[in-house]
Amino acid sequence: MKILGIWDGHDSGVALIDGDRILFAINEERLSRRKLEIAFPFRSIQACLDYTKTSPEEVSEVAISTSDFAKTLARVFPSLREQYYLIRRRKKGPSKVSRFKKRLKYRLTEYPSYNPTKWVSRYNIRQNLKRLGFRDFNLHLADHHYSHAATAAFCSGFERALVITLDGLGDGLSGSIYRYGDGRLENMSSLSARHSLGIFFEHVTNLMNMRELEDEGKVMALADYAYPVDDAENPMMELIQVKGLSVECRHPCLGMYEELRKILWHYPSEQFAHMAQRTLEVKIQELAQNAVKATGLKHLCLAGGVFSNVKVNRLLRRLSDVKECFVFPHMGDGGLALGAALVANCRLNGTHHVPLNDLFVGPEYSDQEIEKALEKSKASCRRSPDIVKDVAEIISGGEIVPWFQGRMELGPRALGARSILARPDSEAVKNELNLRLKRRVWYQPFCPSMLEEDAKEVLEDYDGALNHFMTMAYMVRENKKDLVRGVINVDGSCRPQILLQDDSLFVRLLREIKKLTGHGILLNTSFNIHGEPLVCSPEDAISTFERTNSKFMAIGSFLIEK
Repeated sequence: MKILGIWDGHDSGVALIDGDRILFAINEERLSRRKLEIAFPFRSIQACLDYTKTSPEEVSEVAISTSDFAKTLARVFPSLREQYYLIRRRKKGPSKVSRFKKRLKYRLTEYPSYNPTKWVSRYNIRQNLKRLGFRDFNLHLADHHYSHAATAAFCSGFERALVITLDGLGDGLSGSIYRYGDGRLENMSSLSARHSLGIFFEHVTNLMNMRELEDEGKVMALADYAYPVDDAENPMMELIQVKGLSVECRHPCLGMYEELRKILWHYPSEQFAHMAQRTLEVKIQELAQNAVKATGLKHLCLAGGVFSNVKVNRLLRRLSDVKECFVFPHMGDGGLALGAALVANCRLNGTHHVPLNDLFVGPEYSDQEIEKALEKSKASCRRSPDIVKDVAEIISGGEIVPWFQGRMELGPRALGARSILARPDSEAVKNELNLRLKRRVWYQPFCPSMLEEDAKEVLEDYDGALNHFMTMAYMVRENKKDLVRGVINVDGSCRPQILLQDDSLFVRLLREIKKLTGHGILLNTSFNIHGEPLVCSPEDAISTFERTNSKFMAIGSFLIEK
């Protein structure tokens, strides 16, 4: 039974599953080329059907997530979400009307799902699917946070676990706490949309003149450059209280924004970021500790956009009562398509274990397709007899190499399919990448990919739990910092991808790098220009390559040189 999961909100996308296998998954941004697309994923559905050679008639089960008032309204009037998208991404100048619309958006999103909104959402989705040839199918509606929880629990590999979801809001909630066991998710607490840790951090991002739902990672990075403010003197701590398994904000959503604006007036930006990051860390740790104590469960599963914060995740992993911690790698709303499909699959078939060995579930392109795209490029290229060896030699010599291989990865992290690679020990390379190639802020760190044997040597708090998907921060040993100077933050932390030895192309590249440099470690960042989606097709890769100052690119079996 093939089940198609659909998400048509922020970072829209689709996922197709069959039993315990993820056949295909992609987000619409990769095809529309608009970062964090917010439209109905027509392109993604068609790409999914084409790649898996599935006709619409073969899909009898479709699942969607979220039917709250605001989401339903946006489905009926797509222009509303388009206007919000343009304002949020700073594609449209501010005005009194736009400020009013933004404030109204926060009001409306607090309203939960009702029977009328469920009916309207179902009708709207059916009409859109009929345009693509879908006819006789059952449509399943999944709750927003239950879908988040399903991705974390069902993909974790744990038999029993504590599941926590935290994001801005959805279906009237900002988070949830579940007890997972025997294939069931038992709700223990639902966190109101009015009391949202995600909205708190979203407001902080917006007040710092950054794009909410996109630049929260910059706030986390900037926080490490501040002169620390003691918790007792941090005015943000008083805005949020954790009581048992609930969160209470002193002010409602818009009131929180005004209070934070007053605080910002008194502090420089980096201290404001530090206080916000610290508040998030303290409050989420309190909530998690209370939940662990209440359940006695020592395995922790996390999902929702708040858990893109790898510093928070590290602290939760290191809690004394936590044995293992799994963060669903596509933790934000972009993972809801898969979440909705998993919920439907569990209800229909009882399937609650979906192994997540890798995230390479997107499209793949043959050398023939790549060669056809390269014929239109002005760059010289040659087919390499050993692309791994050639690229390893180029990188070890100090060059930066965009790397395009195999099926595209799902989620926000580049994991070795659509990556830009370089030596990890050069600050000069890091600065070149940040300021000239990626075109992003100087203080945002890059990440390393490394073999597990090197992780044991380099990371002081590595505990043996693999971090395949870059969802967790670790601290680098003091005497190893020079090895990874280009991929650590100012506080000595990094967000590594830790890989076991296997025969994959990317691991082979790490092994070859180890032969040449002594360590199987690479700087690995997403193959895109800042503000654009990860490249998907050969045409995307060539266009991005031609607009940067990179000298080389490896794409399939071909090595490109300007």
